[in-house]
Amino acid sequence: MKEKLLHSMPARLLFNNIRRNHILLLSWFVLFSAVTGHLGSFLGIPYLFLDPEYLQEVNFLSFLLMGIAISGFSVAFHIASYIVVSHKYSFLAHHKKPFLTFSINNSLIPLAFLITYIWHIIEFQSSNEFATKTDIFIHIAGLLTGYILMIIIIYTYFIFTNKDIFKILSNRVDKKLKVTVPATRAKAMEKLKGSSTRIQYVKYFFSSKLKFEKVKFVAFHKHELTKVFDQNHLNLVFIQLFIFILLLIIGIFREYEIFQIPAAASAVLLLTIIIMFAGAFSYWFGSWAPTIIISIILILNIFFKQGYFNITYKALGLNYQTQPAQYDLEAINKCNSDSVFVDDYSSITQILTNWRAKFIDKKPKMLLVCASGGGQRSALWTFNVLQTIDSITNGNFTKHTQLITGASGGIIGAAYFRELKLQQQKNQLNPYAKEFLSNISRDNLNPIIFSLLVNDLFIRYQTFEYQGKTYLKDRGYSFEEQLNKNTNGVLDKPLISYQKPEFESQIPMLIISPTIINDGRKLFISPQHISFMNSLPSGQASGLPEQGRTYNKLAEGIDFRHFFRYQNADSLRFLSALRMNASFPYITPNISLPSEPPLEIMDAGITDNFGIADALRFLYANKTWIADNTSGVVIITIRDSEKEIEIESRKNQSFIEKIITPIQSVYENYANLQSVANDSNIEYAHSWFNNDLDVVTFQYVPTYDPNTQTSKDVKRASLNWRLTSKEKQNVIYSINSSSNRKAIKEIQRLLD
Repeated sequence: MKEKLLHSMPARLLFNNIRRNHILLLSWFVLFSAVTGHLGSFLGIPYLFLDPEYLQEVNFLSFLLMGIAISGFSVAFHIASYIVVSHKYSFLAHHKKPFLTFSINNSLIPLAFLITYIWHIIEFQSSNEFATKTDIFIHIAGLLTGYILMIIIIYTYFIFTNKDIFKILSNRVDKKLKVTVPATRAKAMEKLKGSSTRIQYVKYFFSSKLKFEKVKFVAFHKHELTKVFDQNHLNLVFIQLFIFILLLIIGIFREYEIFQIPAAASAVLLLTIIIMFAGAFSYWFGSWAPTIIISIILILNIFFKQGYFNITYKALGLNYQTQPAQYDLEAINKCNSDSVFVDDYSSITQILTNWRAKFIDKKPKMLLVCASGGGQRSALWTFNVLQTIDSITNGNFTKHTQLITGASGGIIGAAYFRELKLQQQKNQLNPYAKEFLSNISRDNLNPIIFSLLVNDLFIRYQTFEYQGKTYLKDRGYSFEEQLNKNTNGVLDKPLISYQKPEFESQIPMLIISPTIINDGRKLFISPQHISFMNSLPSGQASGLPEQGRTYNKLAEGIDFRHFFRYQNADSLRFLSALRMNASFPYITPNISLPSEPPLEIMDAGITDNFGIADALRFLYANKTWIADNTSGVVIITIRDSEKEIEIESRKNQSFIEKIITPIQSVYENYANLQSVANDSNIEYAHSWFNNDLDVVTFQYVPTYDPNTQTSKDVKRASLNWRLTSKEKQNVIYSINSSSNRKAIKEIQRLLD
């Protein structure tokens, strides 16, 4: 039995794939890693496979599409393998269905993946999405239906082409090969020559009837086997073209929801094209294939360097056709002149005065809210905290809040709640409804990945109009559009539309401060002119500028509205501003602004993921007025992570771990480094702010609900733009942790 297994065709094909077909194996490795949670788990990539969405639902149809995609990938794997190694198994040419027989014997990896995939779907759906057994059965049925349906269609195609197209086109293909590609033809014949002798190491195989049979060696005709090669090579071309055209069609009509297939299915289609081209390369170029691929990459790199494929991601609302703003030290210094500061201080003082007018009896506490970044997790957590506190204090919390700062998802959640509070004043909307928690936690990852795979890589010529200006559709646009849908369109307005509500203190000011990666400065985006945030006064100066006061000319930031005033800064789409503040590498693209050189904008979390530095900067710039007109300041920090974490022991490290640990430690502790710096700055602030300064911290600490969970079920929500039902429940319930309950009581005490 052992000999039968070792000398069976399935075992030999598996060994051959391990030895030679590394690109094919790498593609399978990517899929295995994705569904088992070892690839991109912090980005939510596994969720795209284990909980695929189609038409904003996870159901039989969404899993059916996944089954079709996985099945197509498996067949592509068989085709690529068949073209490269089938000449070693000459006995196949004498079977009625040689490719089907080959595929059956080459199915160890596809079957292992399918079983692994189904197992993890069951585990994920039951533990993370609270799916019933019936729901899980329907999902698996959808997957298998799609898988089997695709198998039937493709292999029916092969059967009919072997009967019909073979007879009509074989001679034509044969002649064309002789004339146009003699080298390849000679190479194929050389392979056949090497196959004319009996191959002893394959003694058993599975027939097309799934019977385990012994190989019977039969003399063959070289011309007959050449026809098999030619025909299946032609089939490869047809299927490649079909899949590529399918991706193009999906990309062109992506605005119609019916074409927005699950992002994971799009990824599988892309991998399918890759492995089919890899098979073609291996066949046509043999051992030269790696050299050819490297050469192509180097040539493409040269073209990119020359600017032939430059990709610019734009901020909607800005004018990229007019003269770009000059970004140099001279221009930066002009933005930080004393005259500009005086005007902006006068404006901000009036805003503070309007805020103070809401309180008649006594000097109020001023609240500065700082929301940390962290994708969808942070957006939901921040919104949940603000909604809960404001509800408990009967709206008093927002009334006392003067400023909101932060990064990424935190600022998105805060911006959404602030808008709902504005809507409440206009039409009596209830900002505490649970439906808004559901809105802010809706998936935003699927459209981004879908757009990346079917649009950004292939179709980059689709345009749309916004405020009379034309822009390209890309995954950044997809992010904004999905966020717009999730929030029912309430944030889809120009930046300047918030100027009056902020000025009249109907809502708190909100400063968006993404990072300029050209030089590390901050870009301060606000409907108000806030140049005083760019560089602070020297020495102990504060409040309104006095004659002769000197300023630190090393500007640490740029006032967006002032710097891009000639590029329609006021018309900037507010959703684009939020996206700039949440630009995660490779997921949401970096925006380029209309300047010379172009400013490349990235997530605010690079410089301060918690927004505390900006809040202290605002407080320092206006410290005299605030100290004189309030009973003190309370900094509310809304963190999506624990401030105090257990120190990890690193004993008995491997050689590789010792190499990567220094870099890994810096990355993992980056947030901690920022926290230490912020604590130091807050401590120092007590020395220059002449009034009470309190800090109240809300932390997302995974907390289990004793009514629905056990402590073992609680895990930290992942950092991405997609949350599972279990993660949503966990994030929302965390407001009930002991530390957060104490923080709520502290807020109530301070506002009494």
